[in-house]
Amino acid sequence: MTGTSPTQVVHPRLSRREWLQAGSIGLLGLSIADIDSMRAENRRSPLKSVIYLFLSGGLGQHDSFDMKPEAADDIRGEFVPVSTKTPGVQICEHLPHLAACSDKWALVRSLAHKTNGHSLGHHIMLTGRSDTPRGFSGNKPQSTDHPSLVSQAGYLLRDRSRLPGAAVIPDMLTHASGRIIPGQFAGVMGGRHDPWIINAAPQCQMFGACPNCFDHQRRPHRHVGSVEFQPPNLRLAEGVTQRRLGDRTRLLGIVESQQQHLDQLAAVSDLDRYRQSAISLLSSSGVRRAFDLSTEPDAVRDAFGRNLYGSSCLLARRLVECGVGLVQVNMGRNETWDTHGNAFPHLKNNLLPPMDQSVAALIGDLDDRGLLESTLIVMAGEFGRTPRVFGLPQYYELPGRDHWGAVQSVFFAGGGVRGGTVIGATDKIGGHPKEAKQTPESMAATIFDFLGIPQTAAWYDSQSRPSRIYHAEPIPGLLA
Repeated sequence: MTGTSPTQVVHPRLSRREWLQAGSIGLLGLSIADIDSMRAENRRSPLKSVIYLFLSGGLGQHDSFDMKPEAADDIRGEFVPVSTKTPGVQICEHLPHLAACSDKWALVRSLAHKTNGHSLGHHIMLTGRSDTPRGFSGNKPQSTDHPSLVSQAGYLLRDRSRLPGAAVIPDMLTHASGRIIPGQFAGVMGGRHDPWIINAAPQCQMFGACPNCFDHQRRPHRHVGSVEFQPPNLRLAEGVTQRRLGDRTRLLGIVESQQQHLDQLAAVSDLDRYRQSAISLLSSSGVRRAFDLSTEPDAVRDAFGRNLYGSSCLLARRLVECGVGLVQVNMGRNETWDTHGNAFPHLKNNLLPPMDQSVAALIGDLDDRGLLESTLIVMAGEFGRTPRVFGLPQYYELPGRDHWGAVQSVFFAGGGVRGGTVIGATDKIGGHPKEAKQTPESMAATIFDFLGIPQTAAWYDSQSRPSRIYHAEPIPGLLA
């Protein structure tokens, strides 16, 4: 085991009155000075955190981190490999920033699961569970879904900071059709443990790093919305004044005084601390300013990139700086990385460059601030892509790759990873693991282990029944 165990990893045995009192105290009155204090405190003695960069749609391993230059034309694709800072390790030519800092990251080229479907693939990689839960629906989340990694981490890390233990940025994963993608929520843990989602991104329906967005089928398009993050869930809803919010908060006191009704209000009394933290964030203009990226120096904004990916990675750094344990960064809506066709021009011009720049900047910025060793960065999608390049009529003359759960490359950086390490390998066409096969469960175990969550840890349902957190061992050889 690595790291230090959280101070509380078992089901809390507090009375409902104690829960209400703790929740009513929450973060009320937290100001910009408090945020600055938390940042300074975390720099002096940084807590371990994880940033999970999720590439919705599925990044092709052949076109990024597991290139096959000796394979046939219809396997290797159009890109060529380049050498990294680490002798013998090569990645795609369109990832030059990451190539230059390979001493700070590692690759797992052999993670596999059994589905090629977007919805189930999301559920698997966002929950760290390869099995399909009872009642699963690809069209919407279900109460029987497995809990997301963010929900589980938020539950176990809820007491370590004055902010929620985990968060999702910059928005919820929602398909252009309006379908909310399953796997993002608490599922069987119960809705009270749904993650803290910061809806900050401009609500453009295009693909990629807005405002430099695109359409996969090359139809006419334009970016919609502000280029700056505007977190609406950190503002009071229209018509809700500070006084009305205060009145609602004081309702907790009324509940305390009406002991005979507490049994009927169990769902309220069991609210996790982070849900009350969200109320406090709403009530404090200072906290809202803390999420205003315009306060960052221009040089930092430029280094990350003034787009959806850069702003998301920068916001993730700010949350880690304040002590948030797990930050899931959704890098692209509408299954942005689903490169069935026109794959190579879109990867070259729209997808790989902003990802390369923002992730490399995140690594460098955390390193400069003394936070890289205490922050593990994980980057993955819901699956990889087919070895064979092929064309579909709706994508005109330019081909791409289909869904492929059989293998994908997962990127790890910081957090004490063995820089320049490559774990696992695929066959000669990049279609299946040939050594050191890993699973979503082993990836999840690596995340929990780094956060210092013991293998005996569990979350508890409303009937106090335990469910274990670990379903595999951490990936061996990854962390120093």
